[in-house]
Amino acid sequence: MRFLIYLIVYPFLWCISMLPFKLLYLFSDFMYLIVYYVIGYRKKTVRENLALALPQLSASERLNIEKKSFRHLCDMFLEMIKTMTISKKEISKRFVFPNLEVYKKLEEQDKSIAMMLAHYASYEWVISMNTYVNFSAFAIYKKIANPHFDKLVRDIRSRFKAALITTKETVPYIIKNKNNHLLSIYGFASDQSPKVASAFHWQKFMGIEVPVHTGAEMLSKKYDMNVIFLKVKKVKRGFYEASFEILSENAKEVPNYQITDKFLKLVEQQIYEAPEYYLWTHKRWKHKR
Repeated sequence: MRFLIYLIVYPFLWCISMLPFKLLYLFSDFMYLIVYYVIGYRKKTVRENLALALPQLSASERLNIEKKSFRHLCDMFLEMIKTMTISKKEISKRFVFPNLEVYKKLEEQDKSIAMMLAHYASYEWVISMNTYVNFSAFAIYKKIANPHFDKLVRDIRSRFKAALITTKETVPYIIKNKNNHLLSIYGFASDQSPKVASAFHWQKFMGIEVPVHTGAEMLSKKYDMNVIFLKVKKVKRGFYEASFEILSENAKEVPNYQITDKFLKLVEQQIYEAPEYYLWTHKRWKHKR
């Protein structure tokens, strides 16, 4: 049954990926009307998250952000599908790295790198970074239940030399690569909510105390990796800038959770600058004190 669904959906996805960007975004506008006004996909969750995280804004201001965030969500979903057929030249024009030299500086140290980022703007097109790096790239993700769509996602991202590994595979891959002297960069989207039972650290995020992921920091300490933050900014529809900021060049010497806390502050700054580009559909504040 899962394979049948895949066979039905795949040609449709491929056709969408072949659309020129002008038509792609027209389709996104149509999708927004369906998703927001007809289906109401996670509208209640988004509304609750905005009220929790941005209580200083009026109800009308939050509603405006809510609608813009759904428009962006539809854009990002279709941009992910577009990745199936987009050329390296096209994506490099639309997703640029204005201070790539900051990242290159870390590569020169011959240590693997943990890259921390948020579910903000276009985290999907971050894979285009692999065109510029010399290290082997691994993106940590949550496995999709349908194995055929899971393989499709892996294949899409591997077009730009990015290997997807699940959270359970992360530590074995780091150990294997370290033993084989394979310098690597690992992408951690560390802004989402971990399971409470496995949470080692709580910190305020957007003014609310929540459990936070500390895996990127702890693994960097244990396996002597440099840590860098990637801040993605949406310049205009379909165009993004991603800039780097070094979080640590000697993680072992940094007090526990300091790197994670700094990461959270940087993500907060991103959100306050343009909250409509954050992924508000996730239940980030489902566990709070």
